[in-house]
Amino acid sequence: MTRPSEGDGTPRAPGDGGQPSLPAALYEAGLPVDLLTDEQRLVLSELTEEELAVLLDIKSRLDAVEPEVQAHGEIAGGALF
Repeated sequence: MTRPSEGDGTPRAPGDGGQPSLPAALYEAGLPVDLLTDEQRLVLSELTEEELAVLLDIKSRLDAVEPEVQAHGEIAGGALF
């Protein structure tokens, strides 16, 4: 796997400089971006518009079924413990 590159095409090592800036849409969608490693933030900072749209679509679909999934987890967890 190759490292993501700087704007000029040179590879950028994780931890070089400050944290990569992330699209505001990731924060607005409620993704826990503050908990990510520098390497993960770098990957997200380099998403294309299309990739970002897919990620946000998947997140919204997961959110749509979250209450049902959580309810099953709470019931099963309570029954098992």
